Amino acid sequence: MNALFQFHSKWGYVAIGLNALAGIYALVAYQWRRFRSKYVWWCTIVAEVALMLQVAVGAVLVASKDYEAPRFHMFYGFVAFITVGLAYSYRGAMRGRRELLYGLVGLFLMGVGIRAVLQVA
Repeated sequence: MNALFQFHSKWGYVAIGLNALAGIYALVAYQWRRFRSKYVWWCTIVAEVALMLQVAVGAVLVASKDYEAPRFHMFYGFVAFITVGLAYSYRGAMRGRRELLYGLVGLFLMGVGIRAVLQVA
């Protein structure tokens, strides 16, 4: 479990960075059409999968009873999990503006991740 905890501690920064980059890339693609390609979606998928892995590892750690996370740290993990689901459910309503949606979601998830890290600092 200690190795899993170390992974969770480090992977959080990776998930934050990936969501920041994916969010910025999606907003750039929204603003300038020449940047719109399948790579916007690949970056978004990789960033959100990295975050979901982080949430899953955190859930395993809490379920193991070996670690107790601060309440708001777990709250931010839950918010991140729900945000990804809500963004996916609203993608149909945002036709023509999906890059804007996922750009803002990526930056929001970055902020949520930063808040989660600050809860344990």
